[in-house]
Amino acid sequence: MNIKINFKNKAFNKTNGNLILFVDEKFNISGLKKLISNFEYSYILDLLKSEDLKKNILFFDISSKRKIILISLKKNFSNSDAENLGARCFDLFSKLKKIEYTVNSDSLSNKLKNIVGHFLHGIKLKSYKFEKYKTKKDKRNILINIIGRNIPSQKDQNKFKALEEGTFYTRDLVSEPGNVLHPDEYAKRIKSLGKLGLKINIYNDQKLKKLGMNTLLGVGQGSIRGSYLVTMEWNGSKDKSEPLAFVGKGVCFDTGGISLKPAKFMEDMTYDMAGSAVVVGLMKSLALRKAKINAVGVVGLVENMPGGNAQRPGDIVKSYSGKTVEILNTDAEGRLVLADALTFTEEKFKPKFIVDLATLTGAIIVSLGSEYAGLFSNDDKLSQQLIESGEHVEEKVWRMPLNKNYDKLIDSKNADMQNINYVGGAGSTTAAQFLQRFILHKTPWAHLDIAGMAFSKYGGALNSGGATGYGVRLLNKLIEDHYE
Repeated sequence: MNIKINFKNKAFNKTNGNLILFVDEKFNISGLKKLISNFEYSYILDLLKSEDLKKNILFFDISSKRKIILISLKKNFSNSDAENLGARCFDLFSKLKKIEYTVNSDSLSNKLKNIVGHFLHGIKLKSYKFEKYKTKKDKRNILINIIGRNIPSQKDQNKFKALEEGTFYTRDLVSEPGNVLHPDEYAKRIKSLGKLGLKINIYNDQKLKKLGMNTLLGVGQGSIRGSYLVTMEWNGSKDKSEPLAFVGKGVCFDTGGISLKPAKFMEDMTYDMAGSAVVVGLMKSLALRKAKINAVGVVGLVENMPGGNAQRPGDIVKSYSGKTVEILNTDAEGRLVLADALTFTEEKFKPKFIVDLATLTGAIIVSLGSEYAGLFSNDDKLSQQLIESGEHVEEKVWRMPLNKNYDKLIDSKNADMQNINYVGGAGSTTAAQFLQRFILHKTPWAHLDIAGMAFSKYGGALNSGGATGYGVRLLNKLIEDHYE
């Protein structure tokens, strides 16, 4: 289904076409008298007597050619409320054939100028479908005309569009099957983003070996595909300030390696690169909207396969940091990719902070389900900023503990550490504790375990199922509110 949005300045004909109007939480329509005909006003007023006014959206069939949707705005209405209502309107649209609607922004108070932009943002986010490989696609079209005085500025329109494109790019990447988006292809796609003004550097197997990134390389050595570390730099600030750094796990397909996963649901492991996809989508969005900050995105791209050259349980590898790791389970591979990527990012770019994202542990789903991502951090200020930003865009995070007492669970008798805790319990925390060991210079750091958030079989408020794009809007909000 295609959504097209037109912002019109022409005069509004209040008697023709389908119409969307905003009212207060009590469905008081007295302010709509100038926007609809006397007949429609009386007709809707009468119908409201028998309607359930606890609903946020009411739909009225005025005639076969005229429909009016009333959307109620509760007190203390937020931007996320507007986005959720937009998404619900899309659900209504999707039940109809080719259709055109007009949103009259004059039904809004002048104090709610940004509500229309967020309302449309919700419609767009919910409209996403990955139909690339379907022979029969949904070709329906919805045209939405926006009129009136309370429309978003051109600057805000551009911001919404950039955020949507970044989120959709993330969803596209996560939705691709493993036979298409293997590390070689993924690196090529990231390279193509250079046309947006991003500085792209690709480190292949040979370069990684020379750098000593053996924990990352070990994960991918059983695959016929290459392994890569890709950096994306955006220099949008006029000064040479420290960049904000975002690091993502990009395991394009995860069989578990020699520690093979069960066959059931292994097909879902195409989304084990979702952390990297969030970083790529975020960097695309920052470039599109020409964000006035310096930022760097770093992703490790590998494929975890069994094979004659695959890493074995019991192997010991030396990381980029110089620390050694005993591999007890080859299915605890994401932390190995991130270990080298985190140290490299800290050493090379000396960032203001580092946020990493990964579909790292099933344990975080046991803890938090699909409502919150797990947040682990060495910095209270950064943690609080992430929590607040998540609440604003409804991409929520919940802070989980880190403590030196967990270190004993990953200490190894044969190396500096082991890659898994076999004692039992605290699986997500010990994984984060492992990552923290690769932050060498006390850089403010946060780890987001998004295993429960990156993909939804049933859909959510702003997605219709499949890849969610979780994290792009959260990190964009973090940047907008605190660093831009």
